[in-house]
Amino acid sequence: MTQTTESAAARNEDRPADRTPSRGPSRLRIHRAWIVAVVTFVTIIGGAAFNSLPGLLIDPLHTEFGWSRGEIGLAVSIDMALYGLTAPFAAALMDRFGIRRVVVVALTTVAAGAFASVWMTASWQLMIYWGLLVGLGTGSMALAFSATVTNRWFVARRGLVTGILTAAGASGQLIFLPLCAWIVEEHGWRPASVTVALAALVVVPFVWLLMRDHPADVGLAPYGGGYVEKPAPARGAAARTVRVLVDAARTGPFWLLAGTFAICGASTNGLIRTHFVPSAHDHGMPITAAASLLAVIGVFDIIGTVFSGWLTDRFDARRLLAVYYALRGISLLFLPMLMAPTVHPPMVFFIVFYGLDWVATVPPTLALCREQYGEDSAIVFGWVLASHQVGAALVAFLGGVARDVFGSYDMVWYASGALCATAALMALVIRRKAETPEPVVPTGTG
Repeated sequence: MTQTTESAAARNEDRPADRTPSRGPSRLRIHRAWIVAVVTFVTIIGGAAFNSLPGLLIDPLHTEFGWSRGEIGLAVSIDMALYGLTAPFAAALMDRFGIRRVVVVALTTVAAGAFASVWMTASWQLMIYWGLLVGLGTGSMALAFSATVTNRWFVARRGLVTGILTAAGASGQLIFLPLCAWIVEEHGWRPASVTVALAALVVVPFVWLLMRDHPADVGLAPYGGGYVEKPAPARGAAARTVRVLVDAARTGPFWLLAGTFAICGASTNGLIRTHFVPSAHDHGMPITAAASLLAVIGVFDIIGTVFSGWLTDRFDARRLLAVYYALRGISLLFLPMLMAPTVHPPMVFFIVFYGLDWVATVPPTLALCREQYGEDSAIVFGWVLASHQVGAALVAFLGGVARDVFGSYDMVWYASGALCATAALMALVIRRKAETPEPVVPTGTG
């Protein structure tokens, strides 16, 4: 009897997916969720192209305009802060207006900021174009975008898909860092800025034609789950975003997740992505060589993030985070001793090691948000991501100031290593959410 009931339920769940007539028994059908995941992956690559530029342009802008590294770092920090602060509101806007519309507007905004920067002549313009426009645009395609897509389109394989989509940023770095470094070296920084603007625009028709907001739009159930009707557009997106923050802020796990992720942002986007190239250049390494090393981080970032998603489906996310942060902190403490004019084996080992750990923290952090906050997890993760970018923004600015004051980046590497050790301890004390016991059904009195 039980098997019959389960079989009937399975047939009912699959019924919406069968609305498209079959063209033959041998035809292999790919679930539409995977197509949406591919579109999301490509979109993040296009939006992330601009993130490859800041570290490459610090020295050229300093040379051409005489702006201090602190001024340039401030513009980068505005971009990173807005990237994070926009993310939770973007997740709510996607619930209100749909994923496709929000992402198309975001890509267009990124392209506008990158194009406008070609004609800038003052540092305040750098802060408007790089900081404000690009920050708002890329923030709307941040990891909260990945979380929204994953929550709507997948029930099974969520950890794996999260890892793959997180790796999209690294893939963009892998593609655009060597290209932009070569353009900057051979043709100057302006053509490089135009290149990333065009990359964002090229993705727009791809998103508009292939992206769908919800599985119900095409009569499907989410991958690995049962059919769910598309909910009505959620009004009051801003109010809901703030309300979710207020509710989450009353819980201890939120502050621990936000704190650890702030340190994650400080030690990756704020530190390595922004200051690794100029720091290596300080030691005599050519910009193209340093940028190529940063791109190699992207290669192993993809491997590490996807593998981390696989691990997150199988192991305690808190312990995974503790291991990731501890290993990252140790590697940063050794980095100042590895800087040299040429690439040597110990530096290559650091690049591989750091790349595997770069954003491996994302799948377990998102899993803990989902565990703690359920249906609001995408917005909560958006706020946690905001802390990630605030941490990145602080180090992007303070790292430049430290270089101006001390003449080197050594102090910044050591301080970031200590912060990562703190994050490892914070991850271990996150409490697991108690599972709600299932109600006991009376069997009758006889």
